Amino acid sequence: MQFKGLKIGVPKEVMSGERRVAVIPDTVKKLTAEGAKVLIEKGAGIGSYISDEEYLNAGAEIVGSAEKAYAAADIIMKVKEPLFNSQENKREVDMMHENQVLVTFLHPAAPCNHQMVKDLAAKKVISFTLDSVPRISRAQSMDALTSMSTVAGYKGMLSAADRLPKFIPMIGTAAGMIRPATVLVIGAGVAGLQAIATAKRLGAVTHAVDIRPDAVEQAASLGAKVIETGVPADIAVAEGGYARHLPQEWLTKEREAITDIVSKADIIILTALVPGKVAPVLLTKEMVLTMKPGSIIVDIAIDQGGNCLLSAGGEIKEFNGIIIDGSKNIPARVPVSSTWMFANNIYSFVAYLYKDGSLVIDQEDEITGKSLVTRNGQIVHAGALEAINNY
Repeated sequence: MQFKGLKIGVPKEVMSGERRVAVIPDTVKKLTAEGAKVLIEKGAGIGSYISDEEYLNAGAEIVGSAEKAYAAADIIMKVKEPLFNSQENKREVDMMHENQVLVTFLHPAAPCNHQMVKDLAAKKVISFTLDSVPRISRAQSMDALTSMSTVAGYKGMLSAADRLPKFIPMIGTAAGMIRPATVLVIGAGVAGLQAIATAKRLGAVTHAVDIRPDAVEQAASLGAKVIETGVPADIAVAEGGYARHLPQEWLTKEREAITDIVSKADIIILTALVPGKVAPVLLTKEMVLTMKPGSIIVDIAIDQGGNCLLSAGGEIKEFNGIIIDGSKNIPARVPVSSTWMFANNIYSFVAYLYKDGSLVIDQEDEITGKSLVTRNGQIVHAGALEAINNY
């Protein structure tokens, strides 16, 4: 049996506003059928409208505290990175133990997570980050980043529309015609394309920017007006079709190419990411100052540092009349759909790691090697090491 003799701990998420949970009754049934014992903290599923009774009926055991789940588990399945648990008055990392396996979104390259990653290594926790699972065909079922990006692009655009102090579509009124809002989406990956599609449905004049030709083509197919950056494809595109981390001279050229449309935008949705690395800064303070008061920036890339220099993780703030939304848990605002997707993704990932009750780590394997963050007391994730050494 795949998980024979293993105990899987599922603590309640502690990030403010986080309503997702790492397992649903269907995945509990799969885990227990393969020999696992699933320990779920009391109330862990409430935010996603899953009761303790439903988990019990699926074969899980409900434990009274996060500390009990951490202490007993061989594997911890979480949605977000370890933080301070105010109920236990302890950091989640401090409740973990040597050789415990952690699977979650760690975002290890983000500066705010560097110390946490170092602490995981010091505790000799074996940690994996789902945001580094490569987007290849055999990893599709475990691609939680794509799943959550779909939610983030959709909800991020709706959140911006809700705060915008004007109509989104063109509206004919007794006083005359009101022009539609202008939306700029920077980064036409999964989140960006979803944001573009949502903006178009709302009736906005929508513009898109991406340095990758294929992404630009997809954005145009959704009806977005494409802003050309002039970055050559051989510099812009990395292995697997991902964006490269641009040299400074090309990053400057990209900023210059979008300066004019930034000043005209009512809403800017930022989604540009480089896998496993700090997000590129594409909006400087000077560029934000050119925007109209009342405009909105939603920095979906904030988990990896953000695309706007003025964004702050977990904060919504105002700067010169511009609202800058650095919310870190946008998918948590759509907890039913996002939890269903995440739970299936993390199950597939954990199932990939284990055989006959034993963890199999092959660092030459593309999926395992790229997602592994800490092992044997060391940080082994390339993007995290680069970010920590350069910070």
